[in-house]
Amino acid sequence: MTHAAPDPLRFAIPADHPCLPGHFPGRPVVPGVVMLDRVFAAIEAAEAGPAADLVAAAPPSPMLRLPQVKFVQPLLPAQAARIELERLSSPDAAPRWRFRVLREADGALLATGETQALADAAAA
Repeated sequence: MTHAAPDPLRFAIPADHPCLPGHFPGRPVVPGVVMLDRVFAAIEAAEAGPAADLVAAAPPSPMLRLPQVKFVQPLLPAQAARIELERLSSPDAAPRWRFRVLREADGALLATGETQALADAAAA
């Protein structure tokens, strides 16, 4: 029996995740940094996908800049969310992405922003 690989564009943070205690007592919400971690994983998966040879100039784990991020609504533990990605850069340029994180149940916008890969500091 084969299992499908997890979809990097969909996620839910379980209620027992270690990021939740203290954020916030009595009404836990998923920290924004955890949502961003999922966004980064989705971008990494997209960069490693079938078009990976088109972005060979990008390092495998580039440092990222976040020129714009906005958290609109909280994501609660165990709520399903999905990530939408749009590549803003040309295939031969350092990757630049626009993202949106949406609650799966109702499509409500949870977070939006942009990421941009920076040139490796050692190469500069």
